[in-house]
Amino acid sequence: MSAWWILGIVVLLLVVLAWLYNGLVTARMRVRNAWAQIDVQLLRRSDLIPDLVESVRGYMKHESGIFDRILEARRAATAAGADIPARAAAEAALGRQVQGLLALAEAVPELRASDNMKALQEELATTENRIAFARQFLNDAVMDYNNRIQTVPSNLLAGPFGFAPERFFEVPAEARAKPVVAF
Repeated sequence: MSAWWILGIVVLLLVVLAWLYNGLVTARMRVRNAWAQIDVQLLRRSDLIPDLVESVRGYMKHESGIFDRILEARRAATAAGADIPARAAAEAALGRQVQGLLALAEAVPELRASDNMKALQEELATTENRIAFARQFLNDAVMDYNNRIQTVPSNLLAGPFGFAPERFFEVPAEARAKPVVAF
């Protein structure tokens, strides 16, 4: 009779361990999915930027330096890849450059009246909102995952099975500054 009890306890322990392990895997996959969603939205913004630059370029030939800075920031953001801290910094720099361009464009009456420019600005604003939501979702998923790998009893499995903490998508301090636009 006691052999059955021992077998039952072992089976129960194995079920609990499998449940904990599957929970860790699910949380890790949620983080990866959240990063993929951010990546999709960042790519969408990156694809909009050349259209925005071309729409404005004809009206603002005297401001050619800003176009070069935007395209360089876009290249840096693309080159950062999946390195979350580097990507966050590069995307923040790109965002500042685009905001600077939009602020300059507001000073040109023909651009303010352009339907194409209005449509691009609306699309860019929508994309920025989607990026903000995706960042929030990623950071929530990272928090949940990191909590799981650092709390009992999941932490007993996390270390031996190689579950490492993930990094939050944080905006660097220098990226929080408003763009300076001088006319």
